[in-house]
Amino acid sequence: MENQNQKIRILVADDEKEIRDVLTMLLTAEDFEVIAAADGREAVELAEASIDLYILDVNMPAMSGFAAGSEIRKQFYAPIMFLTAYSGESDKLMGFSAGADDYIVKPFSNTELLIRVKALLRRSRDYSQAFRSSGSPSPAPENEIHYKDLVLDLDSQNIRKGGEIILLTYTEYKILELFLSHPKKIYSLDNIYQSIWEEDAVGDSTIMVHIKNLRKKLGDNSRNPQYIKTAWGKGYYVD
Repeated sequence: MENQNQKIRILVADDEKEIRDVLTMLLTAEDFEVIAAADGREAVELAEASIDLYILDVNMPAMSGFAAGSEIRKQFYAPIMFLTAYSGESDKLMGFSAGADDYIVKPFSNTELLIRVKALLRRSRDYSQAFRSSGSPSPAPENEIHYKDLVLDLDSQNIRKGGEIILLTYTEYKILELFLSHPKKIYSLDNIYQSIWEEDAVGDSTIMVHIKNLRKKLGDNSRNPQYIKTAWGKGYYVD
């Protein structure tokens, strides 16, 4: 059983020591345990299952934050936040393609960073706990949603396709849960963003990248999708 008194662990990676020190001081003051890395490669080496959140600077030597995030995401599903000096849509697209759950632009206020960190941890807490305990006995049938050959397990919060578990990030799971819980309902990009993030959308690319990643994991063909359908000019749905 997980120790309820164990501190939340956050890995911070930035090649600027001053920023690492500020982030460490800020997060430690909130009673988080901080693991610091000087570049992307060290972040990948320090990554482990006990880490609850990754904060990665995008522009780091040896290995960029995007590359490090992609490597970390291959093994671990804790939320990832990218720090960047650029706010362009293409940069956000790259970040979410690399597995990001959030994206914050420098310079940022300490208050803004803490709000985003706590929001990410809050949204992922239930998912992480359920994911770690997914080896427990199967829930009652009423706690499952069946759609074609997919089974969404609402207790352990995982998705099975043909009996095989598909590993999803928290955001991917919540998007799929939203669709499967409301078949035939068309969700616009704003609807999806507000439902998952509980705030206004920051850009269409965010949702589109998550949909693309979700379709890929489900083995879906975006040109002729069997699961997540596109209502052109309106949004997405399952029929």
